[in-house]
Amino acid sequence: MDLKKLSRRELEYLLKDFAKRWLAHDGLWFQQVEQAHGMGEAIKLDMGAWEKFTVLEAKRIMDFRGIKEGGGLEALKEALQYRLYSLVNTQEIIEQDRNTLIFKMKDCRVQSARKRKGMPEFPCRTVGIVEYDGFAKTIDSRIKATCIYCPPDEHPEDSFCAWKFRIDQE
Repeated sequence: MDLKKLSRRELEYLLKDFAKRWLAHDGLWFQQVEQAHGMGEAIKLDMGAWEKFTVLEAKRIMDFRGIKEGGGLEALKEALQYRLYSLVNTQEIIEQDRNTLIFKMKDCRVQSARKRKGMPEFPCRTVGIVEYDGFAKTIDSRIKATCIYCPPDEHPEDSFCAWKFRIDQE
């Protein structure tokens, strides 16, 4: 593939399509494990995969963007915008105060697809705790991630999950 021959529009489309393909594979893998071994085992294995992937993703973003370890909430805010699924999900980052960021997943491609298919929401809270805490701690070990709400929790109509990232300044 010669990327230099593609227009900007084609490159943007390709990036989003790559993210969709990755997410589709992740979902199909999960559904196969769920069918074969049940939801509990699928979530357990998913947590193990996310524990490793979230660190790898954070480190690659840090390298790509020149983000130094220990960069605090500003570094986390930047890195969150470069996650693979940021291209296909609608996210919002709110600076609550100088020590706190709120991250909301306004539209989640996984949850929206399940809803369209008449499936129950994926109970991703336990996986999310591993994912978001691991991502934040890779950026800066002082950052603590806390779930505000995430399926199976009740959540507002305008977002599927929300996470609080807090750093205690010295």
